[in-house]
Amino acid sequence: MGYFDAASAAPLHPVARQALQASLDEGWADPARLYREGRRARMLLDAAREAAAEAVGCRADELVFTSSGTRAVHAGIAGALAGRRRVGRHLIVSAVEHSSVLHSAEVHESQGGSVTQVSVDLTGLVDPAAYGDALRADTALACLQSANHEVGTEQPVGAVAEVCREAGVPLLVDAAQSLGWGPVDGGWSLLTASAHKWGGPSGVGLLVVRKGARFAAQGPVDERESGRAPGFENIPAIVAAAASLRAVRAEAAEAAARLRELTDRIRARVPRLVSDVEVVGHPVRRLPGVVTFSCLYVDGEALLHELDREGFSVSSGSSCTSSTLTPSHVLRAMGVLSEGNVRVSLPSGTAEEDVERFLAVLPRVVTAVREKLGAPAASQVAREEDALVVDSLGKRCPIPVIELAKVIGDVPVGGLVRVLSDDEAARLDIPAWCEMRGQEYVGEEPADKGRAFLIRRAS
Repeated sequence: MGYFDAASAAPLHPVARQALQASLDEGWADPARLYREGRRARMLLDAAREAAAEAVGCRADELVFTSSGTRAVHAGIAGALAGRRRVGRHLIVSAVEHSSVLHSAEVHESQGGSVTQVSVDLTGLVDPAAYGDALRADTALACLQSANHEVGTEQPVGAVAEVCREAGVPLLVDAAQSLGWGPVDGGWSLLTASAHKWGGPSGVGLLVVRKGARFAAQGPVDERESGRAPGFENIPAIVAAAASLRAVRAEAAEAAARLRELTDRIRARVPRLVSDVEVVGHPVRRLPGVVTFSCLYVDGEALLHELDREGFSVSSGSSCTSSTLTPSHVLRAMGVLSEGNVRVSLPSGTAEEDVERFLAVLPRVVTAVREKLGAPAASQVAREEDALVVDSLGKRCPIPVIELAKVIGDVPVGGLVRVLSDDEAARLDIPAWCEMRGQEYVGEEPADKGRAFLIRRAS
């Protein structure tokens, strides 16, 4: 099996399947009713809540089940902001948060609130001091993921929580990617997660609101889930989610050690097997099963299709694999190469043979994709008084960088190449190419169409 996209959705855990099938017969009734079937459903729901709370490290009455992890994020942010509206309407998020957090921030800003995005370094890591600098007297809430969904970097949640606690500001942690590996340490106030990330069924999210955290549920509410997640509970799915969370936790230490060895193997060998590759994400502070790398001169969409043809399912943050034609906001915030991006996220049962087969196939696939892209036409290169001009307007990733690479040798050392591009990815990929190839990136400037990116030949 070559399914290497567990960070999007992990395969259903066998315990989840068993619990789901068993609870379909027992948990179909309304748990709010007092008759026998309702009491039986209530017992299953309460037991699932206790098990999930134990895994999170919170009280059972602090945890509610939602219809998804995204719904938990939206409800958590909206409720926390509303609960502290008298304090102010300032929200802090990191620049690499999941889109559900950033979408909530956009809505908050559109409704008159203010948002500060905390930047990250090249590995995707936030600096706790930067959160401290972002705090204001009117800060109502801060948000930070426990681990990044694209590059696997684990964030210093405990240190950020302490900074926020000293300022009296609650911290909401999106623990979707990490909760299956262990509880989130630190004095956080709210936490969200999603069952399909740890091998539970889709359509189940967790929202935890610690006692003492001000919270005002938004939108229509009812009597279910403490008024924080209205609607009839999907008890069979909830039971399966809690059962699988307990099961993966029991296996976590052994699975983590095994997956770290496999991802370390990928991180070390891909740059040796494939030329012009940048491995991104923190080398040490990262999730056990996630490794991400970007390949120069490669169309990300074509690369994913070719790997799929070879039997491997992977993900990508390249702009050419998205409908927006802009690079992943995570890669953009990190300032790393985006073209030819591949995220490998291994399920816990991944066989060593599958990883070896992936490493054997990858060089051939990358070479084939690069060959298909070819060299630039001669008419696309012109010369100005002080620079060689490459016109790649209308060309999407990775063509602007390919054309730059083809002509850099045509200028003397110290000479300039001016690349014209209207592709957003060029802002990341051209500086990254310069860093990788030992050339000097001078900067960008406006052009008649798009932008002009200036590169000085250094070697």
